[in-house]
Parts: sequence; structure tokens; C-alpha cells
Amino acid sequence: MLTVPLRETVRRPLPSHEGLWIVVPTYNEVESLPPTLAGIAGALEAFAPDFRILVVDDGSPDGTGRLADAIAAADPRVAVLHRGAKSGLGDAYVAGFTAALAAGARRVVQMDADGSHDPAALPALLAAGGDGGADVVLGSRYVAGGSTPDWSLRRRALSRGGSAYARRVLRLGVRDLTGGFKAWRADALATVLREPPALQGYGFQIELTYRAARAGLAIAEVPITFRDRTAGESKLGAATIREALVGVPALRRRRRRRRPAIAASAPSATPASSAARATATTATATAS
Repeated sequence: MLTVPLRETVRRPLPSHEGLWIVVPTYNEVESLPPTLAGIAGALEAFAPDFRILVVDDGSPDGTGRLADAIAAADPRVAVLHRGAKSGLGDAYVAGFTAALAAGARRVVQMDADGSHDPAALPALLAAGGDGGADVVLGSRYVAGGSTPDWSLRRRALSRGGSAYARRVLRLGVRDLTGGFKAWRADALATVLREPPALQGYGFQIELTYRAARAGLAIAEVPITFRDRTAGESKLGAATIREALVGVPALRRRRRRRRPAIAASAPSATPASSAARATATTATATAS
């Protein structure tokens, strides 16, 4: 295990940056974080060099937060947000999104630090959300060109089944609802965060995409190759399945009750870009 002997870092507000922010939540990712950050920088230096990376660490006992501080001290493009303890993936993302938006972000990408999200796909996601493009771009395993080559048949069945179940219950056209590799326009992200999300884990990913669809935002899916994590263990388990079975129907019931308020404040959708290498879907939720 890699350890970095650093003193406690003084917590400061993020420096202002009106551009692209990449939000990367971590918990015990000390081995995979350095190659992930290096991969992000390598993918964006030519395509979108004016970027910032925000590592959101939930008090990792393996020293991930201290390692992130060391990287940030050497690279001004990297910032670290420390949270006291692990309280769920959704909470970590909301904390990172909120901090990035407050710092002036105009576009925000969310991605994992475990090696499963290939930074080389970043230009395609960002291109699909460029001028005249989609408000939300999903890195999709389940559109033409997407794949999960390292997964077992059981894991493929669980993941595909979870997305198909959520798609049917929520009446959405999006193929990959449980993925966490997404690019947002800042105003679109602010729209879906008007209320605190109710779900965590993969349910959080479903909820934010569903909120985007209900708000009339344009959603595009870009095919990605999703590799198995390079370190640690998969978070897919019984709790994730229970959350989908119980939480997804609750989302639809909750949105049905609050539908008039959402419709009144929904922004106009922007057509998805056909120039990008994306399978575009204007996601709609059919009224009950």
C-alpha cells in the first residue's frame, strides 16, 4: 500500500475557474488515482486544455486524500475536497458538483477514479455537448459501439437488467441509466440539483438522468468501453439491487406528485449534436 506522509491540509474554498471541471469521487483509490488523473490530463491537454480536476475524498483510510493533496500541490489544475467520512456516492458527487458550480464551472464531467472510465473517451463526451449539442451526455455501455469486455455474464445480466428495469418503470428512452460517466452543461446540472437527490449509488445516477429528462433537457449517449476496475472490489451487490427495486418506482411516484412545479420551471431542450460520435436520445418521460 502506498502511503504519503503529509501534514493535515488546510481546507480552503476552490479557486475560481469558469471552464471545465472534472469531478472524481474517491474512497480507497490510492493505487488507481494517479493513472486516472494522468489519463485525464493526457486526454484533455490538446482538446480542452483549460480544465480543472476536483478530487472528492471521503476520508479514505488508505491515504487517497493525502496522495491527492500531494498531486494537487504539484499540479495547479488539481484541487481536493475532503469530506469527513463516507456517506454515499451520491452525496460525494453532490458535494463536488456544488463546489465546482460555485467556483464558476460552465461544464462538469463526472467520472470514477477506479480505472473503469477511460479518460480517452472525454473528447467524445465533450464534443457531443458542444455548441448546439446535448445538455447531458452519457458515456453509454449499451448503445452501438459500447461494451463491457471484462465483465462476467452475471454482472452483465445484472447491469443490463437494472437499466432495462429502470427504463421501463420510468418510461425513458435512455439505454444506459446506471452509468456514472457523464458530461453536463452547468445550467443543466444546476437544474437537476434544485432538490437534494433521494438515492445513492447507481440509483443516484438513474435519478439525475430521470430529472434531466423530466426537465426537458436534451440527452445524448456516446458509446464507451467500460473496463473492470483496476483495483478494489465492485460496488455492485445486493444493496444496489434493492435500491433499484424500491427506489426507482418511488422516483416516478414522487415526480408524478410534483409534476406541475417541475413543468413550470423546466428549460427548453436543445437538440443533440449529430456531428459528434454519439447515439443521441431526446429522453422523455411519458405522463401517467
